[in-house]
Amino acid sequence: MFDSDNFGRIRRSRAHGAWDAVVVAPQGRQREVGRSVGKTRDIVLFAAASWLSIGLTAASAQQNGPPPAQAQAPRGSAAASVVPAQDEAKLRAEHPELYVLPPVSKAYQPKKTPWGDPDLRGMWPIDSIGGLPLQRPIAMGDRVFLSEDELKARETQMERLREAPAKETKAGKLGMGNWVEETGAGRQTSMVVEPKNGRLPELTEEGKRLNALGRSSWVRGQTYDWVTDFDSWDRCITRGFPASMLPFRYNNGVQILQSPGYVVINLEMIHDARIIPIGDKPVPQGVTDWMGVSRGHWEGNTLVVETDHIRSGASPLNMATIGAPPNNTIPMSPQAHVTERFTMVGPNTITYEMTYSDPATWTAPYTLRMDWTRNEKYKFYEYACHEGDEQVRNYITSSRAQRAKEKAEADQKAAAAAAAAAPAPAAAASAAATPASTAKHKHS
Repeated sequence: MFDSDNFGRIRRSRAHGAWDAVVVAPQGRQREVGRSVGKTRDIVLFAAASWLSIGLTAASAQQNGPPPAQAQAPRGSAAASVVPAQDEAKLRAEHPELYVLPPVSKAYQPKKTPWGDPDLRGMWPIDSIGGLPLQRPIAMGDRVFLSEDELKARETQMERLREAPAKETKAGKLGMGNWVEETGAGRQTSMVVEPKNGRLPELTEEGKRLNALGRSSWVRGQTYDWVTDFDSWDRCITRGFPASMLPFRYNNGVQILQSPGYVVINLEMIHDARIIPIGDKPVPQGVTDWMGVSRGHWEGNTLVVETDHIRSGASPLNMATIGAPPNNTIPMSPQAHVTERFTMVGPNTITYEMTYSDPATWTAPYTLRMDWTRNEKYKFYEYACHEGDEQVRNYITSSRAQRAKEKAEADQKAAAAAAAAAPAPAAAASAAATPASTAKHKHS
């Protein structure tokens, strides 16, 4: 999001409760954010989810999500498919290549840095895969790629998203077109490629228990009394890792910087930066970090990054990534480990692979794979989030006020019910006098 300073410069920000209107067109992307006092990020993203349609149903909540009475596709999932369901047996027979994930190509030889490492430097914003769901629709089984008809439908919908900002601006309107930055989705059916069904594995019993105990503004019906009732993203601290490496509705900038012995992955949202030493450098005991402690090495032209010592408290998958589980409360244990592989397969494309393992929380590891596209015109703007984050206080005060109101109403109803059940005063007096009168009559 944006607001402007006293000098008219544009700076990006996310103030949950109010957004200052400004129109800006960096690198050809026109954006407009209007003032909306009292409307929260939750409302905005829910509206975005309703408005968006990329031609395929994104994955529904993972198998261990909410109970059947509350089961629904996670917020941020795409609208229903505009392509009829495919006959998978027929499609497999006619196009078996759609069911095969080819190995990452190692044919391309990237340029070298002055110190001899493969040169990955540049802007790699992942808005170009913003419409790609994390999980595969169940009906697709183990199909890795879309059919031609599905691809055309997806591209048609993505083109609508790409054209929406200019149309809104020309019409003098404010809407999701200027808000949502999803410029592509690719041909894959999901980011998850392992398990082969493109679905996340189930949580362990302990993972389910901790997930149910999680606190976040994304949990419907939750009450709020202190900052511990919010997740780290609510509080503008971090989206966490590896969630920060996956696409979102906006602020999808990823920049890779290199120097001798180091790689830096600079992230636009929450201004996180991962500083990755190259080589087997020791890790201090007892150290954790929101982005984890990473060590990189080169396997040919592929950068391999191993990360552990990830600080718990942020969900490893952010619910606002299309097809991710709801609530933003997935737990993480000290056993969490992430392996990433960055391979340039062309001058303007990196294939990014990520394997996540946490045996205390998940019943099996899972692997994601997607292509990043270079865009050197993409610019970072200041992501000022905490400076305007008044909604934490507002959530707490409104939650307390709502509960106080409900208690007062309940007390009032209880008092009314008790009064209705009690005998009328005259009847009570008569009933009290009758035994005494009867006793006197018998005595006489």
